[in-house]
Amino acid sequence: MPDHSHDVVVIGSGAAGLTAALNLADHHRVVVLAKAGISEGSTARAQGGIAAVLEPGDTFESHIEDTMTAGAGLNDRRTVEFVVENAPAAIERLAELGVPFNPGEQQERWHLTREGGHSHRRIVHVDDATGWAVQQALERAAIAHPNITLVPDMAAIDLITGRHGVRYSGDGHVWGVYALDRATGQVEPFTGRATILATGGASRAYLFSTSPRGATGDGIAMAWRAGCRISNMEFNQFHPTCLFHPEVKNFLITEAMRGEGGQLKLPTDGHRFMPDFDPRAELAPRDIVARAIDHEIKRLGLDYVHLDISHRPPEFIEAHFPTIAKRLLEIGIDIKTQPIPVVPAAHYTCGGIVIDRHGRTDLPGLYAAGECTQSGLHGANRLASNSLLECFVFGQSAAEHIKANWTDLPPPPLIRAWDESRVSDSDEDVVVQHNWREIRRFMWDYVGIVRTTKRLERAQHRVALLRQEVAEYYGNYRVTPDLIELRNLVEVADLIVRSALHRKESRGLHYTLDYPGLLPEAVDTVLVP
Repeated sequence: MPDHSHDVVVIGSGAAGLTAALNLADHHRVVVLAKAGISEGSTARAQGGIAAVLEPGDTFESHIEDTMTAGAGLNDRRTVEFVVENAPAAIERLAELGVPFNPGEQQERWHLTREGGHSHRRIVHVDDATGWAVQQALERAAIAHPNITLVPDMAAIDLITGRHGVRYSGDGHVWGVYALDRATGQVEPFTGRATILATGGASRAYLFSTSPRGATGDGIAMAWRAGCRISNMEFNQFHPTCLFHPEVKNFLITEAMRGEGGQLKLPTDGHRFMPDFDPRAELAPRDIVARAIDHEIKRLGLDYVHLDISHRPPEFIEAHFPTIAKRLLEIGIDIKTQPIPVVPAAHYTCGGIVIDRHGRTDLPGLYAAGECTQSGLHGANRLASNSLLECFVFGQSAAEHIKANWTDLPPPPLIRAWDESRVSDSDEDVVVQHNWREIRRFMWDYVGIVRTTKRLERAQHRVALLRQEVAEYYGNYRVTPDLIELRNLVEVADLIVRSALHRKESRGLHYTLDYPGLLPEAVDTVLVP
């Protein structure tokens, strides 16, 4: 069995994972596993920017209140304060790594934009491709560090706990992960004293999504199977403005476009409809805007609505949205003169693995950071541009806790090799693809932007049938990347549906016609294995 023993195992190579690795590497040997390429996660796709209080006139309290308001009161205020107060330092560290944030004018160091739900301009950005710039800067630093090993194309299967040791240990400690090498088809264990899950969200459980194909909730599912609590999975954020085009999938139109004056209009008569739903119009939080678009599409039988920025000067559009302008021009849409057809799409998972402010989960030795977690920051709806920020703050916080408590983390025991003696290759891969499509379709139809108890119960019935089928398939055939993701999608779909059925109110991103009102007390939904 190959020796993949390190001090710390990080699963995920985006903002959270690389931030944690860089903060650990001066003291410990770190391996970072990526399911596909190192740059192929959600971080590189982030367009808008990072929220932080960076100029006079703005305050921590204002950023905190905006976050709490967007989260419909379900946020943990101490966590929100912790993240907001650490935001400026996180931006400084990124600048030191070489992230070329857009410069400001006159007295401003950086150009700041505004997005929905924010009461001030506080979004620092790199044109409309902030995530790519951040990802490249973090990767350069990680590649240059001798204590960091980056390993692409390793699909994590399950966390290694005491039951996988040659001698059973029943304390639930996590010692790393079993992962499938895509190149060789072999399953190999990666072990360490501490493990950090930074695997992203689960938006690919839905038919329409802005997320990369790998956003299948792997870390959430693995943590659940290992014994971690999972919280608030009913809160799935649907980004209001995903490009509607038959040939281009998953292309997000940044929130910043509405922040800079973009207007949502009906394609039938050009009516600007958002003022009909909320006084903040296009700058309302994402859940309100997404529901408004969904309402108009269903009411009028439309395929899409229009997002129009063409009333702004052409040079302004080119300067602020060069990436979007170039990509859309390639498919025949000139945003300087034409509106953009858009639809809502699953975008962000606000629930996940329960962690504290040190990134600790319920299991010793296991930490988590970023979109796979429920830290208390987002509540019932994430405020725009708080996502990358959460990755930086909690990636560093988890690393700092590991360093400070290193002597309390025992070395891993002798771990058993992955047993493949009972399985064989399957000639029915079509089953995996069919089940994948079925999950995404019924989740979109029954567990989408607007829900009912009957729809959720239908989804629950289908999840139960698929769970049996997938378990039988998993137990009899050799694992493949698609089978690993399907197994996790079934787990995540079940967690989402169970959480949605549990909540008897409409709050934030969870809107049900059967319980349209708001309960007097905001309470997290917590599922216990």
